[in-house]
Amino acid sequence: MFLYLDPGSGSFLLQLLIAGLAGIGIAIGASWAKVKRLFSKKKGEPKSDEETDDDE
Repeated sequence: MFLYLDPGSGSFLLQLLIAGLAGIGIAIGASWAKVKRLFSKKKGEPKSDEETDDDE
């Protein structure tokens, strides 16, 4: 069995790779606050900054 790859196939695969990486980057960027909050939450800390505002 012989496989045939023309120059357009390589270009398509490269575009697919770049689009996949860009999509992953956008997905991580859109949910970065949730990821950051997940890893930075410590026991004993208040859940939100609004609860600790005593200046008002």
